[in-house]
Amino acid sequence: MTDPIERIATAAVPAPVGHYSQATAWRDLVFVSGQLAPRRDGTPTADQPFEVQVRQALANLLAILAEAGCGPERVLRVTVYIVGVEHWPAFNRIYAEVFGEAKPARTVVPVPELHHGSLVEVEAIAARGA
Repeated sequence: MTDPIERIATAAVPAPVGHYSQATAWRDLVFVSGQLAPRRDGTPTADQPFEVQVRQALANLLAILAEAGCGPERVLRVTVYIVGVEHWPAFNRIYAEVFGEAKPARTVVPVPELHHGSLVEVEAIAARGA
């Protein structure tokens, strides 16, 4: 018998508009889909400064992780896509504030553009449990 894959969703972030889940979990592993920075009500932030978008994208990520029973200390890996490598220092500063003592493995990838004019997208893998 195989362990089922759990689909995770929270009303704390906008529902996916494509064919994907906010996150999936298998056993104690949680895989969060790439999160852009729309506000909880779906209002886009693409017209906002990079720092505002980063904080919102990370808030969306953490809300989904919370629904799955994980906090920042349970995150194993984060992958971040940013439009423009010049934003890396600002991202790193905000990320450190949000994650605090948690220091998951991380990759930051500069890209030429993201969907909906966003400047940042973040995804994560976490582990549930004590």
